[in-house]
Order: sequence, then C-alpha cells, then structure tokens
Amino acid sequence: MANIKSAQKRIRQTRKRTERNRYYRTRIKTLTRKVKEAVEAGDYEAAMTAWKAVNKKFQSYVNKGILKKNTARRKISKLHHLVKSIEPQNA
Repeated sequence: MANIKSAQKRIRQTRKRTERNRYYRTRIKTLTRKVKEAVEAGDYEAAMTAWKAVNKKFQSYVNKGILKKNTARRKISKLHHLVKSIEPQNA
C-alpha cells in the first residue's frame, strides 16, 4: 500500500477506471455477440435490429471517448457485412 497521498489517489483512480473499462468492454462484446448470434440463426430482421442498436451505441461510445472513431467504424462495418450476407434476395 502506498504511503504518499498522491500515490493513494492514483490507486483509487486506477481502480475506478479499470471498473469502468471492464463494463464497456463487456458491453461491446455482448452487443457484437447478439448480432453474430442473429446472423448464425439466419434471422435477418433480428440481425438488422441488433446491428442498428450496436451502431447507435458505438457512436455514443465514440462521442464519450471510449472508442476511437476508426475502431468503431471498423467494428460496425464488419458486423454490417455479416448482416448483409444473410439479406434475403428479392428476385
């Protein structure tokens, strides 16, 4: 345990940030998993709905500074390609 006051504060800040980052990491994984599960099930409507939720959430994370813009765009694009792969073809 640190004896210096500034070191004690740094420990508190790190603990708080770690907790916050763990929440967001878990949330991101859960959201992407829901899209992938809908794609695997072949349910286009559910996959599209889940993808829209992911898109909205990732954009808010970019605005909050949790995700970098290009990282969010890359993840959203990758998921969108998955969703588009099961899109029903209207002939």
